Amino acid sequence: MARRDTKNIDEDDVRVRPTPGGTRPRSKQRPAHDEAAEGMVLTVDRGRYRVLLADAGEPIPPAGGIEIVAMRARELGRKTLAVGDRVSIVGDVSGRDDTLARIVRIGERATVLRRTADDTDPFERVIVANADQMVVVAALADPPPSIGLIDRSIVAALTAGIEPVLCLTKSDLASADEVVAHYAELSISAIVTQRGGELAALRDRLAGHISVLVGHSGVGKSTLVNELVPQANRSTGVVSAIGKGRHTSVSVYALPLPGGDGWVIDTPGVRSFGLAHVTAADLLWAFPDLEDAAVRCPPGCEHLADTAGCTLDAVVAAGGSSPSRLAAFRRLLASRSTATDGPHSAPRRE
Repeated sequence: MARRDTKNIDEDDVRVRPTPGGTRPRSKQRPAHDEAAEGMVLTVDRGRYRVLLADAGEPIPPAGGIEIVAMRARELGRKTLAVGDRVSIVGDVSGRDDTLARIVRIGERATVLRRTADDTDPFERVIVANADQMVVVAALADPPPSIGLIDRSIVAALTAGIEPVLCLTKSDLASADEVVAHYAELSISAIVTQRGGELAALRDRLAGHISVLVGHSGVGKSTLVNELVPQANRSTGVVSAIGKGRHTSVSVYALPLPGGDGWVIDTPGVRSFGLAHVTAADLLWAFPDLEDAAVRCPPGCEHLADTAGCTLDAVVAAGGSSPSRLAAFRRLLASRSTATDGPHSAPRRE
């Protein structure tokens, strides 16, 4: 084969390999989207996001604004979007039917509520963003309260910087005294309701907050939401013969309280609340009366009652905390390894 003469090659003779996937060179530069509108994610449905337009920096977006449907822009990569996220949107933001905008930025989150599928799952699921209050809904009977799930929900809230509140339903079937006493040392507010009863105390507690409601199926969570937000029309169900509720809500949805005085975020009923992402140090952060002394504990101390060298008992002996509060802290620590998808459990006195 004759060799090609390469001494006098003209530029037109040079063969250039085309860019894979196209002829336009890639660039890391991204549009600034300075004119993007701001909004809050209300719900997520199969890759589509319903977003309420809202002013940037507004702590609680007012209800009654324009709602649009948007998809995530490719430039977001693998960033997770959740209900409650503040986002920047471009495209058609008129809110007209059959229009689709694009979410191009996710704002900084004030709080993030996460859970894992179980205690060995390395992947965290973001439930909601920017909630400042968690309402743990538990029935006092039919089904009876699951202390394990309540404890785990409280752990998730405290480690996320979210204020936990107990809402005990169906008090017409059983007394709330024992459950309320069980959480007294944690200084957690408890609101007791009954079927068909007045919800004034709960309304007052929700006012001015973005609150996420969590709890087992069948505890009356969706019924509460329908009472609080009449236009919600959340599905409700009955408790099965084996004492477990059937799933009724199937998606996370943010709903405005009447008068625009806050939001409630309804979530599907759960049977377990994985805490693989929570460490002892994470929970200790929510107990400032114990946290300072913990620095004198051995490295990796789990702060449980039988942990050698733990200094938390010395804090109680010195009057820096109470025995019942330390016991409550250790109970929450232990709840990280207690399954909650089995039979419901009643509280036990310590």
